[in-house]
Amino acid sequence: QVQLVESGGGLVQPGGSLRLSCAASGSGFSIFGMGWYRQAPGKQRELVAIISSGGRTGYADSVKGRFTISSDNAKNTVYLQMNSLKPEDTAVYYCNADILFVRRQNYWGQGTQVTVSA
Repeated sequence: QVQLVESGGGLVQPGGSLRLSCAASGSGFSIFGMGWYRQAPGKQRELVAIISSGGRTGYADSVKGRFTISSDNAKNTVYLQMNSLKPEDTAVYYCNADILFVRRQNYWGQGTQVTVSA
């Protein structure tokens, strides 16, 4: 059994920073890549940032230069450092992982709320 557990969401003022973490738990699996998605009320879930097992990264245009994705492969953990946060970054943030465990498939975390408000 593989599970993704997220942490680090919360309430922050515009211009502030937050760091999200997502750890994959279990054993006997291999991670090909991990990423963060977000879903604001009334909107579709969208990609925020991704990172491959080799460390290649990609970002949505809306967060480039403000967010940084990183990973610790030894800990099966991915991070999202979010700086210069804006009200429009308010959303539930979901961790996603491309994992081989019996078969290759995508796993999702439970989501963590990020609210940017004065």
